[in-house]
Amino acid sequence: MESKTKDLWVYIELKEDGSARSVGLELLNPGRALAEKQGGALVGVVIGDGVNAAVKEAGAYGADKVLVVEGPEYKDYSTDAYAAAMCHLVEKYSPATLLIGATPNGRDLGPRISCRLKTGLTADCTGLDIDEETGCVAWTRPAFGGNLMATILCPDHRPQIGTVRPGVFKKAAPRTEHEAEMIRDDFRVSADHIRTEILEVIKEAADEIVDLEGAEIIVSGGRGVGGPEGFAPVKELAAALGATVGASRAAVDSGWIAHSHQVGQTGKTVGPKLYIACGISGAIQHLAGMSGSDCIVAINKDPDAPIFNVANYGIVGNLFEVLPVLTKEIQKLKA
Repeated sequence: MESKTKDLWVYIELKEDGSARSVGLELLNPGRALAEKQGGALVGVVIGDGVNAAVKEAGAYGADKVLVVEGPEYKDYSTDAYAAAMCHLVEKYSPATLLIGATPNGRDLGPRISCRLKTGLTADCTGLDIDEETGCVAWTRPAFGGNLMATILCPDHRPQIGTVRPGVFKKAAPRTEHEAEMIRDDFRVSADHIRTEILEVIKEAADEIVDLEGAEIIVSGGRGVGGPEGFAPVKELAAALGATVGASRAAVDSGWIAHSHQVGQTGKTVGPKLYIACGISGAIQHLAGMSGSDCIVAINKDPDAPIFNVANYGIVGNLFEVLPVLTKEIQKLKA
């Protein structure tokens, strides 16, 4: 299909309480720049039941308009209901571009609607821009196991669709006085068309819930910690800073720490104010997940470790000697 507008849409995924997940609000920030380059409006898309909080948040974080589909059948995410609603909206209002957060639900929704709409989908993007020659969105994502970064264009079909990793972009400063124009669409899906039903939600219990994407400070350990016991000084420093503990893939694959702590291409993409990498060499797969941090401190005994190329501050030394000293100094300052 061809787009009849130059608008850029951002899917605002909801939490269980009806407020917006961070990734949708994050995408409104680069979405603003892309929409201006495309010459269209920035539109948030909200699908759910009891969505007033999310609508207000979308406006505060920069949306010009918010398209709303609301009803009890949208209370819980289902592929059938949400894909039908999104395809209806796209066919009716005809945007040029659609950004979706690469959450579990977003990764389910994106391929389904791209197939129905017969258009392209670029998955797990870490960079967004407009190609000056074609005017298409330039979607950048890791390729070949993270060893290369590919830039992909969708020149022949619309809308252009991409899923973007949470934590890649930062939210703009909210403007609580700004209210977006709300457009309600009464599209409904009958129960007969929804083939799945949520019977029970089981909270993660085997390991603690690790909110890496929302953390302002992360202290991560890598292969250099040497084993599960090597995370002890990493966790002590994190506790002193009020930080979240992260890890590289090497540490997770070795069974030293749970996968929920993993930062990188096959883990979480993060953008904290402070990221401290302890015993992490800096493989490209890990850098893809944390290079957007505001300040990166690297601690490694190898002065030639690639992590120092992206670090704002580097400490060449044994992490088992450096971390206890840092922890003690931080504790003194806090006292």
